[in-house]
Amino acid sequence: MQEQLTMNRPKGHHLTLKERGNIEVLFNHDGYSRRKIADLIGVSAQTINNEIKRGLVTNKQLVNGKEKLYEIYVPELAEQRYHEKRKACHRPCKFHQVLAFLVFFVEHFKTDSWAPDAAVGRAKALGLFRSDEMVCTKTLYKYIDDQLLEVCNLDLAEKMSRRLPKHAPHKNSRQLGLSIEERPAEVATREEFGHFEIDTIVGKRDGQESVIMTLIERQTRFQIIRLIDGRDADSVAYIMKAIIAEYGDIIKSMTADNGPEFATLSQVMTSVAPVYFTHPYTSSERGTNEVHNRMVRRDFPKGESLDAVSPADVAKTADKLNNMPRRQLGYRSPAECFAAACG
Repeated sequence: MQEQLTMNRPKGHHLTLKERGNIEVLFNHDGYSRRKIADLIGVSAQTINNEIKRGLVTNKQLVNGKEKLYEIYVPELAEQRYHEKRKACHRPCKFHQVLAFLVFFVEHFKTDSWAPDAAVGRAKALGLFRSDEMVCTKTLYKYIDDQLLEVCNLDLAEKMSRRLPKHAPHKNSRQLGLSIEERPAEVATREEFGHFEIDTIVGKRDGQESVIMTLIERQTRFQIIRLIDGRDADSVAYIMKAIIAEYGDIIKSMTADNGPEFATLSQVMTSVAPVYFTHPYTSSERGTNEVHNRMVRRDFPKGESLDAVSPADVAKTADKLNNMPRRQLGYRSPAECFAAACG
């Protein structure tokens, strides 16, 4: 069975009834894990998760006089529900008409982490497809919800709640420099270029390994991402001196939290620009940085060590994110906007 299944299958094709029969044998009888089944069939693990959920049935069985519940996968039921879902899909004939665009989206999503709206907006901005050859952002999300693409909602970094803190911010208990309350209004409104936010991203929380430091320019969303030796003030100060040498002429302010790694940031930036510190426990005051850190996390998941990560790996992520089109930028990329702002 395994040798028969590991053959190549066409990319983008939906599961056939024969493949569903193979899944039945592997899941119900052989007891293979869903990830192993995905490897054998030649599809993503998410596709197998969706497929088994589609055809799952709960049965009852008497064992030693006691009723026992167990679940099995029924391929015929999965096939029936699949066709029902396709019929219910919004303008089903449109799906086949826009396949080239859907391939464009999935490729950029997997390779460059583009959000659905970024793919739609960029395709329109560059005139890559006619209007009848693509779908709008809402329909693209619906295709994802309907499990018609090899992309699931859990993969979408931007499809999360954006809750603001319910309580008033705490008063600064440790003042490392200027309070964010003293920051000029034009920083918050993004009217002026050159205002940055800074943060660190840790892997394992033992404080004994490399961490990632991120800076983001608020107006253009351009990110500067560096790998540093540790989450301490000396490591931050060392790399900041190199960043100042490269970007110091355009930095007009820096906003940081009250983490100990930023204890000497004000001193390092003394001759460059003011540093403003947020209130404790209010990450929303560095909202731009927080949102983009989640994008960085897609390449460097929480809980995984960063000691095996190289500066080249971090640079690759920065390049990918800086060249990702954004709706807020008129579907231009941060790199394009940053270059234009620098003149």
